[in-house]
Order: sequence, then C-alpha cells, then structure tokens
Amino acid sequence: MNNRKLFVGSLPWAIDDAGLAQLFSQAGTVVSAQVVKDRETGRSRGFGFVEMSSDEEANAAVQNLNGSDVEGRKIVVNIARPREDR
Repeated sequence: MNNRKLFVGSLPWAIDDAGLAQLFSQAGTVVSAQVVKDRETGRSRGFGFVEMSSDEEANAAVQNLNGSDVEGRKIVVNIARPREDR
C-alpha cells in the first residue's frame, strides 16, 4: 500500500503549492504538493496534499511537521486515506 501521500490541514491562507513543497522538502524529496483551492474564488481552502518519494520520508514528515507552527497556524499532517466512493 502506498503511504506516500499526505493530507495537510490548517494551512496558512497565504501558502501556495511552491511554499508547501518547500516546507515538506525538509523531510525528504517532494514528488508533488498541491494546495486545494475553491473552484469559484480560486482562494486556498486551507488544506492540501503532498506526495513524498518514499514511505519513510512520508512518515518522517508526519513525525516532524504534524502540529508544527507555520505562519501562526498549527498544521495537521497525516497519511491521506483514499477517497470513499461517493
């Protein structure tokens, strides 16, 4: 099972994809980083997803970054669960 994809919540409103990638690069190689945006306004919805290059790096990111302070907000980092069928 691939546990490399991370859910990141409580993001600062000003952070963008590049900022998210930079934040997680301290835990290892970032494959992709995406801040989820509102379809209508284009503004951040306050969460995103990061994919690391290995399970070990993803686990390190959870350990090191979950609960850390980013621009005054405590971010939530955990292994992303696959979407349930709607």
